[in-house]
Amino acid sequence: MTRKGNWMIEQKKFAVTGMSCAACSAHVEKAVQKLDGVTKVEVSLLTNSMMVAFDSAKTDAQQICGAVVHAGYGASPADVPQEHTKAEDPTVVQEKEMKSRLIRSLLFLVPLMYLSMGHMMGLPTPAIFHGPENAGVMALTQLLLTLPVIVFNRKFFQTGFKMLLLRTPNMDSLIAVGSGAALVYGVFALYQILWGLGHGDVDRVQRYSMDLYYESAATILTLITVGKYLETRSKGKTGAAITALMNLAPQTAMVVRDGQEIEVPVEQLVVGDIIAVRPGGRIPCDGIVIEGTASVDESALTGESIPVEKHEGDSVTTATINRNGVIRFRATRVGGDTTLSQMIRLVEEAAASKAPIAKLADRVSGVFVPVVMLIALVTLIVWLVLGETTEFALSTAIAVLVISCPCALGLATPVAIMVGTGKGAENGILFRSAEALEALHTVDTVVLDKTGTITEGRPRVTDILPAEGMSEDELLRLAASIETGSEHPLAEAILRCAEERQISPQKVTDFEAIFGRGASAYLQGKKYFAGNRALMEECGLPLGGWQRTAEGLAENGRTPLYFADETRILGMIAVMDTVKPSSPEAIRALREQGIDVVMLTGDNRVTAQAICKELGIGEAIAEVLPQDKSAHITQLQERGKTVAMVGDGINDAPALAKADVGIAVGAGTDVAIESAGVVLMKSDLRDVPTAIRLSRTVLRNIKQNLFWAFFYNSIGIPLAAGVFYAALGWKLNPMFAAAAMSLSSFCVVSNALRLRRFRVPERREYNIAEAESKPAEASKEDDSMKVTMKIDGMMCTHCTGRVDQVLNAIDGVSATVSLKDKAAYLEITGEVSRDVLVKAVTDAGYTVVSVE
Repeated sequence: MTRKGNWMIEQKKFAVTGMSCAACSAHVEKAVQKLDGVTKVEVSLLTNSMMVAFDSAKTDAQQICGAVVHAGYGASPADVPQEHTKAEDPTVVQEKEMKSRLIRSLLFLVPLMYLSMGHMMGLPTPAIFHGPENAGVMALTQLLLTLPVIVFNRKFFQTGFKMLLLRTPNMDSLIAVGSGAALVYGVFALYQILWGLGHGDVDRVQRYSMDLYYESAATILTLITVGKYLETRSKGKTGAAITALMNLAPQTAMVVRDGQEIEVPVEQLVVGDIIAVRPGGRIPCDGIVIEGTASVDESALTGESIPVEKHEGDSVTTATINRNGVIRFRATRVGGDTTLSQMIRLVEEAAASKAPIAKLADRVSGVFVPVVMLIALVTLIVWLVLGETTEFALSTAIAVLVISCPCALGLATPVAIMVGTGKGAENGILFRSAEALEALHTVDTVVLDKTGTITEGRPRVTDILPAEGMSEDELLRLAASIETGSEHPLAEAILRCAEERQISPQKVTDFEAIFGRGASAYLQGKKYFAGNRALMEECGLPLGGWQRTAEGLAENGRTPLYFADETRILGMIAVMDTVKPSSPEAIRALREQGIDVVMLTGDNRVTAQAICKELGIGEAIAEVLPQDKSAHITQLQERGKTVAMVGDGINDAPALAKADVGIAVGAGTDVAIESAGVVLMKSDLRDVPTAIRLSRTVLRNIKQNLFWAFFYNSIGIPLAAGVFYAALGWKLNPMFAAAAMSLSSFCVVSNALRLRRFRVPERREYNIAEAESKPAEASKEDDSMKVTMKIDGMMCTHCTGRVDQVLNAIDGVSATVSLKDKAAYLEITGEVSRDVLVKAVTDAGYTVVSVE
């Protein structure tokens, strides 16, 4: 619930029953929109659901349901369940019902068609149906075969005439009136035949026995049911992604209680439970590892195929699979609060929401059925006035009613949206709404926050430059002492460096964070400063040669930090944040899509330009204070740009909300994710161009669907009305009209299902090609030995290059280093001791975890 002015806006989901076409959803939407206090209504024909935003002080769920019922449909609150567990596709039951109805209808339609049309094809029929004298038997038998089909498909009549009486006709109304008219005319013809037989009027008998129309009534209903069945099957496939997500959740968990592992249903888990997971088991809820080590496959949620090592203190996520190792973890989120449940909820809400492109179809659907009924009436009258027979005029009017298809219009957008959002979820890309999915295809500028988005977000110290009279350790101790009270990533890098060098910070007092500049603190009664150049200038400290030193560091992509007392600068520490291995490939892919890439950073301009040059980024907006990020987004929009902002931190939230599309990386904060329209579960920047490509593909598919829906109706209705009859002799039989109508919806849904073929391009990590090629070459040596060395501390390609250099410098060693695997693959010829290998890596500044 959110506050908007003096209103308390509540958003609630409702299940809606009785809708059969786009006209139905339009009527429901109009009925609810009329209620006082309702601010937004989105009705989904595909999911039979409705999202309503309303002022809870003016209306409530009961009044909303009442409005829907008054409009002729059913409604009930669809409260979000506590958790999503394994479930069957919700359309399966409906599909089974449709299949049963179709089979029963066919059992009677086949003999009906044989009797009514078999003689035209020279097929034998019983003598009891031959000749004018048996016309009454033939007509009565056809009626008896037609009635069961009417009964099996009575829902069309019940709903259709109900909506007609409420003056909100829908597709069922068209079918009910069309097939009903054929049935009534058939009964009328039966009476004419019986009257003719009783009075010896053979001409009357022969004329009406050829125009019974029973087969038309039964065929229309059966063919519409065929279309509905195919449509239901296809719609079921559109929700496959949601069903697959639901089926990921395990049903039980091994909970540790009183030292014993007990299997309990996941519904009984509570926050704080200690849960054990063995190899092959699925994680039953979100939590933090407290014991053990495991390799966890997160591909089901993130799409990333490489298992992730989990150690004590690491987080684990529901439905991921423990490939090896035994871990125990403490539950932090259970039931409906887990990451999996939130993913399912996001996909469901996005699928049920409406894209702006659907508004045209909605407007047309709202008046479509009444206009079609008017066209059918005009068609009937015109042909009668022109002197055609009643049978001809009635046939054309029925064809108009039956061929018209509001369903194709109603399904054109939501099926594509549902398949698209589901496909995104399969690849770790979550669209929070259909609006975000549509807006993304128009983006021409992507703004990337540097820290944590382009880079790893874990800076490291690269240079320690003390002033004269101060050692490196003294400067680092001072820096660590000041930065102890800071939460900035650069401060963390300094503290981590001090810890590695076993330097203990001293206690400071009166620590003060200076927003966008740095910090100050008192140490042993003396005031010290730590920060950027702007802070030094504010303090009136002369920069001297430090300015040139800072510029040199910045040109190499490093961030210089000044440290000073109240009289002079005491030294400088340079920090560099490692670029993510995926960032260059992502930025290249964005440029190939014709998108401008802009980097937003608080770094100085020289450092920012160095990073841009390295990555091929066209524009950098540097020295940006956190509170000014959204202002820069506005400036880009004022230049006519359609902007997508990619970020992960709390200070990115205003910019994410301001951008045309906000994209939050999944490892970011909840505030950033709530402000975004798209969430990347893997925190992989390459998912940004993938999301844009998916959006463009979905919108292209929607436009194809809408074109087909409008084209079909604009050609089909005139054809059925007999517009081309005088010139070309074209006249459409109502049975063929029903078949065309059934196929139109099926074609739209089938076209949308093509989106399931969407594939993410193959991705290449650094050094992978080398890692595969070098061992292949070395394997030619018969007397060689292969060794795998696991190495900790490698963070970038510079690290792997350094390790590669020191290992290949050893005689008899051919090494290939993989950043992704955190390992070196060695081919050793001759005698090389393990100690020599370990020493070479250790001296280079890295830690050898194992040698196998």
